[in-house]
Order: sequence, then structure tokens, then C-alpha cells
Amino acid sequence: MAASWCFLRLWYRNTGTKLYKSRRRWLASRYPSNFHLVKRSLASSSQCQKDNFQKITYDVKTAKGQKKDTAAPLPQAYSPQYVEAAWYDWWLSQGYFEPRQVERGEKDRFVMLLPPPNVTGTLHLGHALTNSIQDALIRWHRMKGETVLWVPGTDHAGIATQVVVEKTLWGEKRQTRHQLGRHKFEAEVWKWKQEKGNIIENQMKLLGSSFDWSRNFFTLDERPSRAVTEAFVRLHDKGKVYRDQQLVNWSCSLQSSISDIEVDNVEVEGRTKRRVPGYTRSVEFGVLSSFAYPLEDSDEEIVMSTTRLETMLGDTAVAVHPEDDRYAHLVGHRVRHPLCHRFLPIIADTFVDRAFGSGAVKITPGHDPVDREVGRRHSLPALSILDDEGKICGDVPQLFHSLPRFEAREMVRGALTDLGLYRGEVDHAMVLPVCSRSGDVVEARLKEQWFLSCQDMAQRAVEAAQRGELTFSASHHEAVWFEWLTKVRDWCLSRQLWWGHRIPAYRFQTDGGDMWLAARSETEAVSKFQQQHPDLEYLSVAQDEDVLDTWFSSALLPFSVFGWPEDTSGLRQCYPLSLMETGHDILFFWVARMVMLGLELTNTLPFKQVLLHGIVRDVHGRKMSKSLGNVIDPLDVIHGATLEELHSKVDVARLSKEEIKMTRDGQKKDFPNGIPECGTDALRFTLCGYDFKADAVQMDVLHTRTYRLFCNKIWQAFRFTQQHFHGDFTPLDTFTLSGCEGAVDMWILSALSRMVEDCDQAFTSLSLHHATRALHTFWLTHFCDVYLEYCKTVFESESNERQEAVRQMLYLVTDTFLRALSPFMPYLTEELFQRLPAKRVERGESVCIAPYPQPQQFQWQNETVEQEMREVLEIVQHVLSIRHQYSITKPFLPVYIGVESTEHQSTVEKYRSVVCKLCKAVPVHVITDTHSTQSAPTGCASSVVSTTCQLHVQLKGHVDFTRELERLSQRKQKLVEQQQNVASKLSKLMKKGKGHIPAVQKLQAKEESLTAQLKLIAASMEGVSKMRDS
Repeated sequence: MAASWCFLRLWYRNTGTKLYKSRRRWLASRYPSNFHLVKRSLASSSQCQKDNFQKITYDVKTAKGQKKDTAAPLPQAYSPQYVEAAWYDWWLSQGYFEPRQVERGEKDRFVMLLPPPNVTGTLHLGHALTNSIQDALIRWHRMKGETVLWVPGTDHAGIATQVVVEKTLWGEKRQTRHQLGRHKFEAEVWKWKQEKGNIIENQMKLLGSSFDWSRNFFTLDERPSRAVTEAFVRLHDKGKVYRDQQLVNWSCSLQSSISDIEVDNVEVEGRTKRRVPGYTRSVEFGVLSSFAYPLEDSDEEIVMSTTRLETMLGDTAVAVHPEDDRYAHLVGHRVRHPLCHRFLPIIADTFVDRAFGSGAVKITPGHDPVDREVGRRHSLPALSILDDEGKICGDVPQLFHSLPRFEAREMVRGALTDLGLYRGEVDHAMVLPVCSRSGDVVEARLKEQWFLSCQDMAQRAVEAAQRGELTFSASHHEAVWFEWLTKVRDWCLSRQLWWGHRIPAYRFQTDGGDMWLAARSETEAVSKFQQQHPDLEYLSVAQDEDVLDTWFSSALLPFSVFGWPEDTSGLRQCYPLSLMETGHDILFFWVARMVMLGLELTNTLPFKQVLLHGIVRDVHGRKMSKSLGNVIDPLDVIHGATLEELHSKVDVARLSKEEIKMTRDGQKKDFPNGIPECGTDALRFTLCGYDFKADAVQMDVLHTRTYRLFCNKIWQAFRFTQQHFHGDFTPLDTFTLSGCEGAVDMWILSALSRMVEDCDQAFTSLSLHHATRALHTFWLTHFCDVYLEYCKTVFESESNERQEAVRQMLYLVTDTFLRALSPFMPYLTEELFQRLPAKRVERGESVCIAPYPQPQQFQWQNETVEQEMREVLEIVQHVLSIRHQYSITKPFLPVYIGVESTEHQSTVEKYRSVVCKLCKAVPVHVITDTHSTQSAPTGCASSVVSTTCQLHVQLKGHVDFTRELERLSQRKQKLVEQQQNVASKLSKLMKKGKGHIPAVQKLQAKEESLTAQLKLIAASMEGVSKMRDS
């Protein structure tokens, strides 16, 4: 059967995607129950093989920024190391990435901002996806002659960076930030930023990203920081920013409030133990505990159920449903808190689910957002029983004071049991909020913080989308936009960190209490205080120690990077952005906030179009994360990495033992032979080839190898065309038909025109995967598999005029294809573009700035010619199939093509020479009676091409039928023996009652495969017998 799979792969290579798919359909219809085995075998064979790509390096001494030497002959094979050398520095030295002013209108300006990567580490595949999409769009607009600007930068990522630096300090020096002190710790973070920032910048350059590096920013630089201060002060002066005590997400481990995006909602199915920072033992979750509150002056009691038993110390009421007859007589009465010796009112509220537990709910306004709202409706006090470290505090018995919260949980359970009030526990599915930065369980805590009122700003953002002024790449994103912004809550801006933008607010201590003012400096704050309170004296003034949420500075970037709040030329010329492209997971956290603050502070939408891509997942559909051990470094895909090298990176990473084991196991399973060197171009093409508008991009890293091979196909085809661009050949300044073109020339011209149109539509609609598919299909299935093979025969035997016409066609196709491909593969296209013969007119000194092919320049689409060629190539496919099936290599093979009508006869006669050249078939006879058995001689292998066309290939004299039957018979006997062996093993396992174990499933799959192979062998033997006896 291995020979059959080999035949299928050879067939695919020689006939192209479309033709191969027709064969797949044929196999699927003939063996529907076994066809999945064909696909499985083909997939496994491509992933398991080892790659021995030839590595060739560019060794010509070239000064940084100097143009690469392209005078030397092209190496025989494509090598990313050779191709990607020197070009990026030359592009930079020539200023190609800086905006070149075009005196037209706003429509000829295209400006984008890269979502700045965090300086927590290096780039991952998600960043590579963002860079690849944006750079392809930027390069396309630049090649269209527009004024283009793409701004790079990095984000300080307050909480994320502080956490990783703290871990590093502890791991390397056994020091905490508190031991170092704020000033020294900040110095350590700046060192980290410098190191990681340089690495990230080099990675982005390696990816070929065509940024204007003169505008590179860091969010803690002076200009962005000045914008942050100005925005905060203006918003505070407008009354939008205010200070209040509200519930926030609190990480006890970090001792800081955190954003919703930094909270992972982990589903717990039942009783589960997990590690929590600060605890030596694992903590149990997924347990619903029940206890009783006794009534104040009665023997009755009300039973509560909770998954957070320790929070009962902060209860201030018991709620029941107003229509619950069980408790109607108790509403207005009180229960006695058995541990805190206070009384709690019994209130009626419709939020209570009567079917859950006892139908009565404990109310803890100080530690639950739902209870907080209930407390406000019923004027209940909100008690805080946890301090910043997560230890018990406040109005609780001294017995519990300073106990860590989960130790207090057990203490409370024991105390209630001693009092006879504990009613037991059951397993309970729940969602556990976990801090993504620390792994800590997040608590809801009342904290006095700075908040931004969002309702009015959100309404403006909603209205902009409703009016069509703001559009999204997919309609479902617009629905999410409306859903989030119509239910928006005020934004907590405070973070209890040291790394970030320190909040520009100042606390004045007075005899009457503390007063807060926002100001650009302490001097301004004092001046404001004296103006607003001329009769008051302050005892002291100090700036807030907290920093702002990182997303606040990020939300200002569309205008802060151009100099806002100053009225700079950059702001006037480059704001608003033309397009915002980013991941859909930060639609609210970043995109919505950019829109809200852009409208509020500049009265202008920061962009009018939003393109959102999906989350990058691994080949198994899992989100890439350190905890799953499936994070892929894009550099490993570009440069290649052995399994041992992949393992070594894990060993030096700061991962837990469990994460290290999981990562190594995953690497061994997915990359047993490592990751082959694929190069930047292949990675970019792969990433842009996914439908990234979907919710997820399921990335098969090994699929990049396919496009590395595609690069080599481009390379080899170019080498062929280059052989014929010699002597006195000069490409036409403007291509025109000479009159010497044949039908196949007109076909490739039509296919080229269609490719150009498809690429233009794909870029215009932001559906880049349609462009990559059009480019890949055209080059492989049209140009390489058909046209180049056809050209070889032209150069061997036809007239000088015909050869010149074909040379001009080859030049047109190659030049157009390289320019169309350039936004996706900038390095390879530059390397080859520079080696094309120059036209007499200016074509652009680099492919970066060469004009992108436009549909109006390629008006040669001809559906009739394309349909005729489809019919002809179907015939070619079937001839090649028979050649491979019977291993016929002789060049002269008689072929008889039977057609039903004179119209079809005319088409086949027109392309007879094409069939001869592509199939090495001589002679080719066209017969009109397809149903007559006398139409073709005996000893032919026949095949039905279509309902109107049959094919007969003369095998007598080319195939020894007797030997072929012997070979097939021997193969059949081996398969039968294997089938019997498998059936015996399967029977034994089934008798033991092990019908569902993996071993049985594997044997059943093997049995299906063998059955399919035997059917194929039987069909082949039947055909050979008929030909032998004819």
C-alpha cells in the first residue's frame, strides 16, 4: 500500500491541487468507509519525516545598510539564511519605511499603530500573527503609492512586568522588592526593560516588519507619560475621574487590584485541591458548606449554603424571596450571628433563587458584587474582613484576627461545628476567579481607589457604531460591542504597584481630614488647593503612591504617540489612524477604551475601522500557555530547532516542575524530530494564510514546512526563467500581445489576471487568506505544473518569434507574481526581484516600493480559454495517473481520446500539442465514437474523464501484464496474511471484553486500512487481466 500512497503524492505534485482533489473525490466515492485512512496516512507521512534542508549562507562581506550583492549566481536551492541576509538593513538605510508624502488627499494616507508588546519577555506566535497581518497591509498600501506610516512601540505592562521581575529577583538573589526599596527595584525593572526591549525590537526586524523606527516609543517615555498625566488631570477636572470606595478585584499575593482581563475564571467541577501562593498545603475548592443562623427570639433557624465559608464573618443580612411562603413570616425579624455576636436582619429581595439550597442567602456586601448591590438597595453596612494580604481583620472575634483567609475557613467550620450549627458539605461545581499573573484566588474587596466614570463615554462609542462611523471586520464583534458598552461599569484606575505611571493626584492632610487634588506637579497641586480653599491650611501634601492601570496609557496611544496634548504636525497629519488591527480578546479592554478616551479628549474617533483576529491556538485547538506547555517561539520556526534545543529552552525557563514536564512531553509528542528551519517568509505566509477573522487561529507549526517548500518551488521556477532572460532580451516597458502567443499563453495570462484581481479583492476586504490561496494556487498549479512544462517544449523546438513571446510572458508573470507576493514574503521577493532584467523605464529600486499589480492593468481574463484548459488538464491528469500506476517512464505513449461531439473534438484538436507535451504522449488520436469498442486498439487502459470524454492509453509494448499480475498477486497475499493476523489479535481482545481500549481501536483502524488496500489491489488485477486477454 505504501506504493499507492507514493503514487498519490506524485500525482498531486504533477497535477496540482484541483486535479488532486478530483482524485480524492473519486477515492472517497469508491471507498467511503476507508477514505479517512488515505488522509491519515498522507498527514502522518508529512509530519513524521525528517527534513534535511540544505543550509546555504550569504558570505559576501556587506557593510550594514549596504545593498546586498546580487551579481553572483543564485544558489541551487532556497535557503532562508541566504535569502534573509542584509536586506532589512538596506531597506532601513534607504528610508523605504518612512512616510513619503503624496500630495493627494486623506484617502491616500494609511496609518497604523502596532499593539505594543509587553516587555515581560519575548515575542510569541500571537505577536508574529499581528506583525504579519499588519505588515502585509502596510506594504500593500505603500506599494499602491500611498503615504504610509506604521508606528512601533513596547508597553511597560505594569503588573505583568513587575511580577516577572520580582520572580527573577527572588530566583537569582533571594530578594524581594520590599527589601530592595522602590528606587532600586525600579532600577532593576528598567534594566529588564532595556534587555527585553532590545530583544523584541530585533525580533520585529527579523520578521521583516516595515516600521518607521524613528517613531518607536515606550509607554513610560517622557512623551506618553506627559499625555497620561494630562489626560488624568483633564478627566478629573471634568468630574470624570473620582475617588471612591468600591469593590475591586484584589490579588492578595500581589497586594494590588487587578483588571478583569487579568482574572481567569477557572471551572471547578467538584471537590478540587489547588496550590495557592502563600500556603504550604493545597486548598480545597468546589465544596458547598451549609450552616445555620438561629433566630433572635426563637428556636427556629435558617440554613445558609456557601462556597466561601470564611466570608460569613462579614455577613450583614439574610435574604429570602418575597414570594417564598417558607420565610414570609420571618421577613423583618433578625438572626443572631453565632461568632460575631451581632444581629442580622432578614430581608426580602427578588434576586434570591428559591430553588438553590434552602432558599435563603447570606449577604456579604463587603466581599461580593451582587451582595453589594443588595446592600445598597436595603441600606446595609458593608464590612471588610480581609486586609491587603488576605488575612482576617475588622469587626470579628480576636480568635480569627490575622489568620490567612483559607486557614480562617477551617477555623470557622470548626467553630460552627462546636456550636452545633454546621450542617455539612457537598461537592459543588463553581467558577473560581484566579489571578493570571500570580495564580492566586482573587477576592472582591472594598478599596478606596480612583475610578473613571464610563457611562457617557460608552454611549458615544455605541452611537458611533450605530451610525456606521465605526465599523468592525465581523458583525458579531459589533454585537459584543453593544453588549459590553451598554452594561459598562466605572473603570478602576488604581494599581498598588511600583512599576507604572504614578497617579498624578495629591493628598492634602488638613484638620478636617484628607483632601485630594489632581495636578501635573506638586507645585500646581498646592496652587490649586490654595485657590479652591483659601481659608484652609494643610498639614502635609504627598503624591499618591499607586500607579495607573496599564490600559489607561494604552488607551491614549492613537494620539499620544503623535504628541498630544501638544498640537503637533504629526497629530494633525497622522491622527486618526486608518485602521486598528488587534486580537478580539481585547476588544473591550483596549479598543473600546481607545474609542471612549479618543472621543472624550480629542472629540474625534481614534480610528474608523477595526480588524480583529482570533486567538492563536495549537494544532490540538488549545490556547497557548505556559501552564499547558504548548507555547511556541517564532524564532524556533524561523531558524529551526532540534527536540533537544526545544527541551533546553524549557529547562532554563522559570517554570514549575509540573509545567516543565508537561512542556517537554508536549514537545516530544508534537515535534519528535524538532521543528524544521522554515524562515521568516514561510512563517508570515502561513500566518496570513489562516482565516484570522475567526475566533481562533489553530496553528499547525509543521504546516509552515509546506510553505518553506513553496519558497523553494518559487526559487527553482525563477532559476528556470532566469536561464531564458539572457543575451539581448529586454522586457517590454508596457506588455502588449505580439500576435505570436498560443492558447496556453493566453490561458496563463488569463489565470494571472484572475490572480491579480483576487489579491486586490482580498486586501481590500481584509481577507488576506484569499490572497495567499490565490498566489499559492496560481504559482503551483498553473505556472509551475503546467506553463513551465509547456515552455520547455517551446524553447526546445519552436521558432524564435514564439520563443521571444514566451520570454516576455515569463517575465510578465514572474515580475507580477513577485510584486503581488511581496507583502507576504518580503525577503524572497526582494532577492529575486533584484535579479530580474531591468526595464528601460523606472520600475522601483526595491520591490518594497514597486507598484502593486492592479486589476485594471490586467484585462486578459478569458473564461472560455480557462474552461478549455480545465478540460484538457483533466485529460492530462488521467494520462499521468495511468503512467504512475504502471510505472511507465518511456516518452512515447499512444493515447486515444474519445469525445461525443464535434465541439469537444475541436477543443481537443486545438490543444492536442499541449497534451503531447505535458503527458509525453505520442501519438495522440482523437476519436468521436466513445461508445464503440472498436474505437481504440486492444491492450489499452481506459479511464472516464467526464460524461463526454473517455481516455484510452496503449499499454501493450510498455507493460508486461503477466509480471504485473504476479506483482499484484504477491502484494495481495501479503495483505491477506496481515489481515488474518490482525483479525486474530482483534478476536482475542474482544473475547476478553476489552472492546474499547486503545489497542482494539488501533487494530480496527488497521483492519479497515487493509480491507481498503485489498479492494484497490482487486480492481487493479481485474483491469490488468482484461488488458492481457484483449
